Amino acid sequence: MTDPDDKAKMEALNARLEAVKEVHAPKPRTPDHHSQAQLAWRMVIELVAGLGIGFGMGYGLDALFGTSPWFMIVFIFLGFAAGVKTMMRSATEVQSKQAAELAEQDDAPRG
Repeated sequence: MTDPDDKAKMEALNARLEAVKEVHAPKPRTPDHHSQAQLAWRMVIELVAGLGIGFGMGYGLDALFGTSPWFMIVFIFLGFAAGVKTMMRSATEVQSKQAAELAEQDDAPRG
């Protein structure tokens, strides 16, 4: 049969094998919540929403005051500017998150 010394050696060997497997095991893939396509659609929607809101406000004011199409033109440009500003804020947010992730990876100890 097996003596206790062999059993202890086998357990130590199994522990070392498990440790090596953990080090070399592939890391699970995490889903990318902000893929490039999603980011592009988000920015397009922000721009179109700004234009739509500007158009709606301008059209409503023109209907209210009877100044067609002056308020609509002014508010379309204001909506465009607001949409571009929102797009730039989103791009800055995504860029800062990516920079933080990159810095975190650089600071991680290498095994």
